[in-house]
Amino acid sequence: MIRRLLVANRGEIARRVFASCRLVGIETVAVYSDADADSPHVAEADYAVHLPGNAPTATYLRGDLMIGAARKTGADAIHPGYGFLSENADFAALVTDNGLTWVGPPAKVIATMGSKIEAKTLLADAGIPMLPTWFDADRVSEFPVLVKASAGGGGRGMRIVHDRASLPEAISSARREAALAFGDGTVFMERYVESARHIEVQIFADAQGTVVPFGERECSIQRRYQKVIEESPSPVVTPQLREQLCAAAVAAARAVGYVGAGTVEFLVDAVGGGFYFLEMNTRLQVEHGVTELITGFDLVQLQLAVAEGNPLPLNAPPPMRGHAIEVRLCAEDPAANWLPSTGTLHRFHIPQVAGEFKPLQAPGLRLDSGVRDGSVVGVHYDSMLAKLMAWAPTRADAGRLLSGALARAEIHGVTTNRDLLVRTLRHPSFRAGDIDTAFLQQHPEVFAPLLSSVDAVRVSCLAAALAGAAARHADASVLGSLPSGWRNVPSRSQTTVYDGPAGPVEVGYRLDRAGDLVNWWVRAVDPDDPDLGGLGQPPATDDHPPAQVVSAEADAVALDVNGIRLMFTVRRIGEVSYVDSPEGSVALQELPRFPLPSAQLAEGSLVAPLPGHVSRVMVVPGQRVRPGELLMTLEAMKLEHPVYAPSAGYVSALPVGPGSQVETGAVLAVLSPE
Repeated sequence: MIRRLLVANRGEIARRVFASCRLVGIETVAVYSDADADSPHVAEADYAVHLPGNAPTATYLRGDLMIGAARKTGADAIHPGYGFLSENADFAALVTDNGLTWVGPPAKVIATMGSKIEAKTLLADAGIPMLPTWFDADRVSEFPVLVKASAGGGGRGMRIVHDRASLPEAISSARREAALAFGDGTVFMERYVESARHIEVQIFADAQGTVVPFGERECSIQRRYQKVIEESPSPVVTPQLREQLCAAAVAAARAVGYVGAGTVEFLVDAVGGGFYFLEMNTRLQVEHGVTELITGFDLVQLQLAVAEGNPLPLNAPPPMRGHAIEVRLCAEDPAANWLPSTGTLHRFHIPQVAGEFKPLQAPGLRLDSGVRDGSVVGVHYDSMLAKLMAWAPTRADAGRLLSGALARAEIHGVTTNRDLLVRTLRHPSFRAGDIDTAFLQQHPEVFAPLLSSVDAVRVSCLAAALAGAAARHADASVLGSLPSGWRNVPSRSQTTVYDGPAGPVEVGYRLDRAGDLVNWWVRAVDPDDPDLGGLGQPPATDDHPPAQVVSAEADAVALDVNGIRLMFTVRRIGEVSYVDSPEGSVALQELPRFPLPSAQLAEGSLVAPLPGHVSRVMVVPGQRVRPGELLMTLEAMKLEHPVYAPSAGYVSALPVGPGSQVETGAVLAVLSPE
């Protein structure tokens, strides 16, 4: 029996495994990099071992360090989680060679299925349908194709290519990204199906030969070939198709002698209705929680039991209970080409959560997160902050519960995909189950912020200004009742300038001597104006909805707008006010009334959109470039980010080179016109 288990991973999945270990009395060991020293998974483990450094290749991808940490702490088993070493056959063999229990399938099975090329060949012989596949770029006979990494998963090392001319660069880029993420840059090409659904089957197998499917998961809502929303059961899979998919998944598991938890992924042609094998993941999936919710089984506990040699407690598919939907909440900006976001997560609160990291006993919300208030989101690892799941009797109920909780969540400090998730869950096509892998490209309207109406943004700005004034009054040591702004006449207008979602705006309002709101306004100002347009006078025309101040405190404001009372929560961190309301959320940075002169960037400067390191530089000083030409690539959050020329010109300055570490806003290159 397992007595003490080390999780060779970090963040949310480490916490998830620890939760099941505590339920069955297994002691836990965490490992952590420099950046993760204050991570919640470290505090929750019984023992923790430091892995010096931050880069995955120096920490979480070092199998020797994992074995050393297990020896040091007396751990007798290792769980790999997902990502990093979870599908590394050499690491699995190293664990067992050192006399430790490996919580996963045998190393030879991981090796076979870890190579998508070898897996395709083997399972095609077993009669499982396959898409046309090419291993040599010169032999590709049709487009579009999808370049895919042979090792790993999670969408990394994948590129869609529409013509032969673009194929060499796509292959080269995919190889680099795959090597960075998985240590293996092997890629192949597969026919790309334009309208398809991504359906996967969760299977479990024990050493006694029993293989059980746990139903399917719908994973078609994706960005950059990475899953965004998953659910079970699929809204379109019929009982007949479910039987066929599960039979194919079981056949795949039997063909390789599988043991443990695994997932067989299929592409279902939304037009023709056929299905094709994509890959088999020899680990626990990120989205395993939705299967736990609809079946009631703790899949991590099953993993531990099978690793100890026990038979599965069932030999037939468990019945499905209701519907479960999961969203991946990530630190990224969908409207800015999914650019990752870094910084301190000052506030992370999702209301009405019924449980964490385990199946629920009754319908409700489940949260699996790797962060908490104060967590620092850096550039070294994946951008996922948490997974939020809803379980309800019907799909409609689950979607409504999940979108409502997300909309009311308070997430301050980093940009996230929260608004896109809510708009997707509430979209008529999603609610109707009319989805495929191109859903986000087909529905650009879901990229709009929740707080999108002009009046909603304006009222939130007014709430921030009133809360800021209340905070200053509360902090004043003398004459706290007087208005701010070096004035002793309460009837004069109060103004604040914020940098908002659409640029700088002036927020102004005037109160009478009784404290009632006489008038108010929010208007755009010129960021180049040294006074920021702050004349303190209302605009000539007033198109704002009538409003009254019900109450105004430093952290909460109540307004009556057009006869409707609205509550705003306002939290100020430094110069930034985070305003949350039923209308949506907005971050407003207060700008100084008298800004100090700042250095001006040279015209044509291209700056780093996020911290990272320069992996490649494709140009040299003096080189002429075309619009859209690739200049360099940055590596951050385990992904490669290309930097393209926005217009024609020549490279007049190139202050960085391969390997340069850059911060947000650092100048990467300067392009001058011809």
